[in-house]
Amino acid sequence: MKNLLTIILLAVGFTTLGQSPETLEKLEAAKIALITERLELSPEQAERFWPIYRQFADEQRELRTEFQQLRQNHDPKKASEQENQKMLEQGMRIKERQLEMEKSYTQRMQEVISTRQIMSLRKAEADFKDMLIKRIRQQQQQRDEMRNQRMRNNESMRQRKN
Repeated sequence: MKNLLTIILLAVGFTTLGQSPETLEKLEAAKIALITERLELSPEQAERFWPIYRQFADEQRELRTEFQQLRQNHDPKKASEQENQKMLEQGMRIKERQLEMEKSYTQRMQEVISTRQIMSLRKAEADFKDMLIKRIRQQQQQRDEMRNQRMRNNESMRQRKN
């Protein structure tokens, strides 16, 4: 398990976790590797599982994007009570759609993999997300440390000149 986590972090590399296509491909490959290992998919299961999972992930991404766009165009401090109420209702509808979608795909996945594997899938997804967050924080900390070191070096150079 720890070897796989190391491989995933190496696959992601020391690049910034931005939105570049290469980075997204690396992240997707790492996620697939983690899920495949955790679920212990047989070749037959993998052949049937991955198309379902990819479709599920695509639809999840679309709903997240829809929700983000909805929130992006809304400032609760400037909006009227009615506008805020409408925003709450729209957000709830999106969450309801997410839940219905998850139920539907879980049923479809149960035709291919066991409930134990589905529970392992949920855990693997959460672990992957946690690893990414940890990695992003580490990279931010490294950037901050490098920036602080440059500032100290610049200050030291200024003092030497004076």
